[in-house]
Amino acid sequence: MKKTCGTCDMRGMLSFQILWLLSKKSMHGEELAEEIEKRRGAKPKAGTIYPALKELKNNGLIEGKKDGKIIKYVLTKDGKDEVKRAKAYFIRSFKDILLSD
Repeated sequence: MKKTCGTCDMRGMLSFQILWLLSKKSMHGEELAEEIEKRRGAKPKAGTIYPALKELKNNGLIEGKKDGKIIKYVLTKDGKDEVKRAKAYFIRSFKDILLSD
């Protein structure tokens, strides 16, 4: 298993959003894209979301479970720990911005 470096990939915060959403319930790629669209106002393309899912899987943070033809993704124990670290990082990094007028 590849060790993560401090927190998940924060480029555009896609990995953080995926991990956070999966901390709520297991989802397949299309469900994740739809949930992200609700929050961002733009739906990530398959060429964006699936490479992010692959990287999270390669890093041991999520695993895919086949449900018929659909793969539902769930957090691993490391993934759950990473959500906590990433959330703390996010709060530490953006708290001043979010609380300012």
